[in-house]
Amino acid sequence: MSDPRHPAFSMDRRTLAKTLFLAAGGAAQIKAQPLPESRLVPWMYMIWPLEQWLTDYHRTLDAWEAGGVRGIVIGPLRFWDGKPSFDFTYARSGAVIQTFAPDAAIYRKHGVDPPENVRLDPVKEKQLHGLLDDIAKRGWEIMLFGPGHYGRVKSAAQDPFGANSLAAGVEDTCRAFPQAHGVIIDGAGEHHYELAFHHGGNLFEIRDHHRAIYNHLGFDVARMERGMNHLNARFHSLSPSLVRFHQSGGMLGGLSLFDVNEDALYWLRMRQESTLRSMAAIRKEFDALPRKPKLGTIPRSAAFSVLTTQDYQKTHGFFDYLFPKHYYWNRGFDGMYGTVARWVETLSAWNPTLTEEDCFAVVKVLFGLQFPGVRKLTDLETGFPDEFFDQVVFAETKRALDATGDPNKVIAWVSTGRNPHAGDPMPAHDLYRLLVASHRAGLKRFIFHPDLNLGAAEWKVISRLCGKEWVEDPDGYWPPDTPRPDTWNGGRKPPGRK
Repeated sequence: MSDPRHPAFSMDRRTLAKTLFLAAGGAAQIKAQPLPESRLVPWMYMIWPLEQWLTDYHRTLDAWEAGGVRGIVIGPLRFWDGKPSFDFTYARSGAVIQTFAPDAAIYRKHGVDPPENVRLDPVKEKQLHGLLDDIAKRGWEIMLFGPGHYGRVKSAAQDPFGANSLAAGVEDTCRAFPQAHGVIIDGAGEHHYELAFHHGGNLFEIRDHHRAIYNHLGFDVARMERGMNHLNARFHSLSPSLVRFHQSGGMLGGLSLFDVNEDALYWLRMRQESTLRSMAAIRKEFDALPRKPKLGTIPRSAAFSVLTTQDYQKTHGFFDYLFPKHYYWNRGFDGMYGTVARWVETLSAWNPTLTEEDCFAVVKVLFGLQFPGVRKLTDLETGFPDEFFDQVVFAETKRALDATGDPNKVIAWVSTGRNPHAGDPMPAHDLYRLLVASHRAGLKRFIFHPDLNLGAAEWKVISRLCGKEWVEDPDGYWPPDTPRPDTWNGGRKPPGRK
């Protein structure tokens, strides 16, 4: 049974062995190919707060169109009560006003209850429709970052994966916003993959919502815990001899290094199985919707996708679009440098006899990642050499494209650090190298996730690569995250300017 959309399709010993084998050999250097003749096509993420986009959008959209933009993702679909504000907790405490009134009949049709206590702002709602109408007239694709509402589930057993709740909200949202082509779910099916407790969890735990799903599916949760604890103990008892002997031993070396037993395999396989079941349930509900909206998801980078249970080969069939997270910054959360750094730091703390080089070797065996010029944690502080983009970014992009077999299905989700992920900021030069390496690997489209707003240097890079290069006219469109030149002129204008 090889259909990745079949609920019973899961990771067996052969699949895991193949994965470990590819990870061990997949870090070989990849020579970058020449740039394709066609240009990269950018999309833009109109991130919350939505209020920042509701006025003067004609000028913004005209400039983006000239720079090559042909798609938009917008959301989350909430308005602010009062002045919009941002914080790194993701609380969005002021985002309590809904963008449209729900249709209760839609939710009842899906067997869930409609939303309650809905607050509305007719003025902002009208402005939002004006924005979306302008985008739609340009022929751009519009994807919404999640639905505007979810149905209220009557019991966990009734809708264990939230598929009915989600489908009801998506149908209602597409009714309210006919300009949109579909909806994106951020990180669908993701299980934790950080070794340290980070971003609300860690690898070696079974969180309550996952436990409820496992029990509902009839999994042997006690056996899962035995397998998880077995691997946890092994990660606490690594020695230099073990690492140095097995690090170049391929698939069999990896199995021996981590002492993978039947219970550990069961834990890994059931994590994956629960994700496949949840995605199958969601896809089934989406296929029954009257408008057939497109469904996208934003998974972690390919190197992490097996451990997150978002294995691209197994899961891409459930989605119309994959938006792989091209996140590479240090610190913060979700960045590749930062995740690897935390793995190395944690392995070092758990196994004091290991050197940092040993710990990087463990990461290479597990994820297939080897960073050019990096042997110690301090090397991560010096930024990204060209080889990182030519090798790591190129390979991660190519893996996503190879997994799906359809370059039109893969749209890289590109961000460079600071907000809202709290990572070390990556300069525009890194953005340029990231986009060029991805393009060489065969990427056709990407979406830029601004920080929280687009800066002048970033827009200069994107427009030069993808369309007509932006002209820095202080009286024309100006990326909002960079102050206009007149800002520090004390209110005076240059001679000849009104």
